[in-house]
Amino acid sequence: MNQERIFQILLTPHISEKAAVLGDAANQAVFQVANDAKKAEIKAAIEQLFNVKVANVRTVNMKGKTKRQGLRRGTRSDWKKAYVSLEQGHEIDLASIGG
Repeated sequence: MNQERIFQILLTPHISEKAAVLGDAANQAVFQVANDAKKAEIKAAIEQLFNVKVANVRTVNMKGKTKRQGLRRGTRSDWKKAYVSLEQGHEIDLASIGG
C-alpha cells in the first residue's frame, strides 16, 4: 500500500473517554477513517504506519448529528470509526501523534 493511500484511509485518531479506557484496558486504538475504507485496508495501513501487529478491526458508521441555528436545520456529515485491537506486546502512543 502506498503512503498516499494510507493517509487517505486514516484521517485522525478519535480521542474520547471511551477511547482512553479501551486503550488502557483492552489494548485498542480508535481512529476516524474514510467512509470507503475496508477492514483489510485499515489493518494494512495501521501495521505499515505504526509498525505494530493488528489482531482485529471493527468498524462503525456514525450518523451525522442534526443541528439547528434559528429556523435553519442542517446535518453534519456521516463518518466512519474504526476500533483497532492490537496484539499482545504492541501499542500505539496516540499522545505523540500530530504534535
